[in-house]
Amino acid sequence: QVQLVESGGGLVQAGGSLSLSCAASGRIFSRDIMGWYRQVSGKQRELVAKITFDGRQNYADSVKGRFTISRDNAKKTVNLQMNSLKPEDTAVYYCNYEFIGYSAWGQGTQVTVSS
Repeated sequence: QVQLVESGGGLVQAGGSLSLSCAASGRIFSRDIMGWYRQVSGKQRELVAKITFDGRQNYADSVKGRFTISRDNAKKTVNLQMNSLKPEDTAVYYCNYEFIGYSAWGQGTQVTVSS
């Protein structure tokens, strides 16, 4: 099993920046995908960004050009740098780990962007 521990998040004004970090432990596979999803109460969880073991990135259209995902394979961490934040980015952000049908989730961290 894989355990994910998130850090970062909090309250920021619109236009500001925040950084999220996620540390993975447990049975980590080499060819995995790590990413960030977010969820607003009453809505479905949605992809924000994900990155493969070899650095290929995928972003939701709503965050392209504002968010940057990165990972450190040696440290087993994935980070999300969020710039130019908007009130609509307010959500609980979840770290995700995927490997061939296996998926693990972090506990979630709240990001609140005030207008």
